[in-house]
Amino acid sequence: MLNILYKAKKAAVPVAIAAATTLGMTAPAMAEWSPKKPIELIIMAGAGGGADQIARLLQGLIEKKKLSPRPVIPINKAGGSGAEALRYIQDKDGDDHTILVTLNSFYTTPVIQKDIGVDVTNFTPIGRMAVDNFLLWVNQDMKEITDLDSYVAAVKAKGNTWKVGGTGTGQEDSILTAMMEKEFGYDVTYIPFPGGGTVAKNLVGNHIDSTVNNPAEQNEFYRAGNTKPLVQFTAERLPAYPDIPTAKELGVNMEYYMQRSINGPPGMSADAQQWYISLFETLFNSEEWQKFCVEDGLACDTYLSGDALGEYHTQQIALHKDLIESVGAASITGE
Repeated sequence: MLNILYKAKKAAVPVAIAAATTLGMTAPAMAEWSPKKPIELIIMAGAGGGADQIARLLQGLIEKKKLSPRPVIPINKAGGSGAEALRYIQDKDGDDHTILVTLNSFYTTPVIQKDIGVDVTNFTPIGRMAVDNFLLWVNQDMKEITDLDSYVAAVKAKGNTWKVGGTGTGQEDSILTAMMEKEFGYDVTYIPFPGGGTVAKNLVGNHIDSTVNNPAEQNEFYRAGNTKPLVQFTAERLPAYPDIPTAKELGVNMEYYMQRSINGPPGMSADAQQWYISLFETLFNSEEWQKFCVEDGLACDTYLSGDALGEYHTQQIALHKDLIESVGAASITGE
């Protein structure tokens, strides 16, 4: 059960729209539609986190390469573990000038917070830019913790006073934290913050004891020698972390991944959808994006778009419902 998301990711590949065979830059394919006013790029997470970094990188590349006739404006709407952003997009039905950068709370928040009245299967799928990864991190000052075994022993010794930082109820890190609690038989105190960047800073400041942040959120502090990774929740070691073992290598059958995709509101016109699909495929194939993926530990081998991405979302919604049931919604929500 715990590695089910990886299997879903692999199963989705055969139905993917193939990425271009070259990395040469081309402008988005000509279509009848093009933006007539600024485009809102909604980020369902706080400033400084992985989704925020990705959104602002993409926005900068669009501007640098002059790929849009109108500006793209990143806007953070992190409230309610992404519920604020999802409700905003739902209410933009038929709008061709609003798009959303998503993470796995795209799936989990509507399941856990049913009262927000959002059905993401009605959103307009545009393109999956990457599959992101998770590592377990502690402060470099924790000299006694050198591997997964010593980490589990330290958590059990401290009991539920051990503080794990994350980005909120139903967010990916809260799910992975609950998975670890079930796997290793301990309880921790989960501390939510506005975004992954804030989580990283609190780990450096020793205000929390550990986190399962994405690489992009911790790399700056890791390279500075402030934090250290202990284990990767991936099928294989990431090129960016060749010396860090996977949980699977250590005999723990636990993998978890996060999609990074772009989606539009319900009712977006077909011409606008195709324009965005072409725009983000151009960005996906850019040298800058592919370099970012390698350096920051993301998997960017396949660009899923349109109906193929919609099918992937449907699979992931079902799998996340099963995962929430498996670890217990109360564990995720902290009730």
